[in-house]
Amino acid sequence: MIVNKETIMELAAQGKRLDGRQMTEYRQPISMDLEISWTAEGSAKVTLGETVIMAGVKLSLEKPYNDTPDQGGIMINAELTPMSSSEYESGPPGIKAIELARVIDRGIREAKAIDMKQLCVTPGEKAWFVSIDIISINDAGNLFDASGLAVLAALKSTRFPVVDPVTGSINYKEKTDKKLPLLKEPISVTVYKINGQLLVDPSPQEEKSYQARLTVASDKNAIISAMQKGGEGPLTSEEITQMVDLALEKGEFLRGELNKFVK
Repeated sequence: MIVNKETIMELAAQGKRLDGRQMTEYRQPISMDLEISWTAEGSAKVTLGETVIMAGVKLSLEKPYNDTPDQGGIMINAELTPMSSSEYESGPPGIKAIELARVIDRGIREAKAIDMKQLCVTPGEKAWFVSIDIISINDAGNLFDASGLAVLAALKSTRFPVVDPVTGSINYKEKTDKKLPLLKEPISVTVYKINGQLLVDPSPQEEKSYQARLTVASDKNAIISAMQKGGEGPLTSEEITQMVDLALEKGEFLRGELNKFVK
């Protein structure tokens, strides 16, 4: 069988997929490894089928922003490496990497997942800033959901470094038992529309064949913090409702997978 866009669309119309999965079925195995980096305050590697993503968290003491003098900050960057796919090149982040970082950032930021005020040490002078790096190891599809899991796992495993009480210098070689003040744990699920049918966890071929997608970030109480549409195709209000319902259902499933590895 020649795998092209037409083949994927014909299969989707019949409610079928090239790899034999159900339309709403995630690839297996889903596994996570924590604390994979000695230099990061928190880190995780997520394997979703053949897709492998790493996320690392670094903490630094910085001057708070002028408009939020009593709060810390967060920044997320994504690097899609050439070793993970022949479609990526070395150099500045491309459009896909920028979009990936923004989607994951929005889900966490809009959920107010981290208590930013607890990150403040001295108002107007010093606060902890959280920098998160997403790195692709192997892109076999669905970087959005895999990255969301990796980032959340890394945040949950993060421990503050030791700070000298006299000089204020940070000893990054030693960690305390203090965790990040996480208020919520948003999980992102991306639902794709191909030839009028909805599916999750797309393969690379399916990602090249979709008309529209919707990424939905929600917490354990099914409260939505963010949604972002992608693709050039339109979505009806009924389709959006169906995609949100499916995303919430699969969000609960992915949360169960996360809880197997991270407490």
